[in-house]
Amino acid sequence: MHLMFRTLTLLIFIVLTFSCGSRQAREYKVLRYNQPNHITSLDPAFAKSQNNIWSVLHLFDGLVELDDSLNVSPAIAKSWLISEDGLDYTFYLREDVYFHENDCFSNGSRKVVASDFEYSLTRLIDSKISSPGSWLFTDKIREKRPFEAIDDTTFVLHLTRPFIPMLGILTMQYCAVVPQEGITYYGSDFAQNPVGTGAFKFKKWIANQALFLNRNDNYYKGPSKLEGIKTSFMADKKIAMLELLNGNIDFVNGLESSFINELLDKNGVLLSEKENQLKLSKSPYLNSEYLGINLEACSPNSPLRIKEVRQAINYAIDRKLMLTALRNNVGQPADSGFVPTGLPSHDKVSVPGYEYNLQKAKTLLLEAGYPDGNGLEAIALYTNKDYLDITTFVARQLQKIGLLVTIEV
Repeated sequence: MHLMFRTLTLLIFIVLTFSCGSRQAREYKVLRYNQPNHITSLDPAFAKSQNNIWSVLHLFDGLVELDDSLNVSPAIAKSWLISEDGLDYTFYLREDVYFHENDCFSNGSRKVVASDFEYSLTRLIDSKISSPGSWLFTDKIREKRPFEAIDDTTFVLHLTRPFIPMLGILTMQYCAVVPQEGITYYGSDFAQNPVGTGAFKFKKWIANQALFLNRNDNYYKGPSKLEGIKTSFMADKKIAMLELLNGNIDFVNGLESSFINELLDKNGVLLSEKENQLKLSKSPYLNSEYLGINLEACSPNSPLRIKEVRQAINYAIDRKLMLTALRNNVGQPADSGFVPTGLPSHDKVSVPGYEYNLQKAKTLLLEAGYPDGNGLEAIALYTNKDYLDITTFVARQLQKIGLLVTIEV
């Protein structure tokens, strides 16, 4: 039997930044942060993973974006209207947005116009480029010219049926505007030579080592206070944390598990003796991580196809203990369904979820015909090194109800 494992908690977004403390404060001109997973493309049409998305968001903009409260707000589109039947979305563009200066333009740069969005979104759904973001518009847009530039500042999206989440979809990185000149000039190498409109512009990318971005002084929202961003790609989070502690990088996202007790108390608060060296920022992070059951890899008679067995696995895992023991209470247990806290559809009353109940788990196994796990084949938990501690915790929890568990990294 196979389980694809990540975690069972809603994480808290953690940022650790280096603080000069008693040292002479320096003015941050270049932000240096580490991304443990290497980027594979700087083309927004292929920004599927979080590591790609972070870099792409520095370089590109779309029609609309999400503000800090997750509300859709203007970006390159200064305003928009939705028709009464919900089929036509008309966007009115700003006239002060320019692409980054680049050799692909005969005059160095040019203004963004509505036809650029017609081109970019048409390219996104083109089967020839096979963008992982093409699904956004599947069965939602009309067949003939669904993206239409009326004039330089008016762009219209035509749907086949009303779809309320459409504005939210347009905030995704896939929907960023790209210049046709850039795609023509660089071809498939556009992924390594991005040309966007964002607050930062591409300077250099050394594969598997670092990405360098310079400030866009012509950014329509005003230039950043930073002169640039350097993203390193240290896969070993322990090394990255040591680099942060030594002041060689300024920012890491997430906390390497082996450093938790060294830096945080049992309530997830930065230890007082570290306050002069580090700054810890925490905020809710919309990210559901889960234990997935790969039914396609299971045989037709696999016990994992039995609902009671799956429910028993859910009841056998103490999520609260897992967070306390392994994450110093940084995060929230996913005890109310799949939708994370922070989304309007999260409802503990309507969706009570699964609490830790060892006896109920054993009863469910008995009802499924596997008392104390007898007769069940071994379960393989597949994970990676980042989640090995949590995977080991889950394996031990499942052993308490008689399940045999192996871990594959």
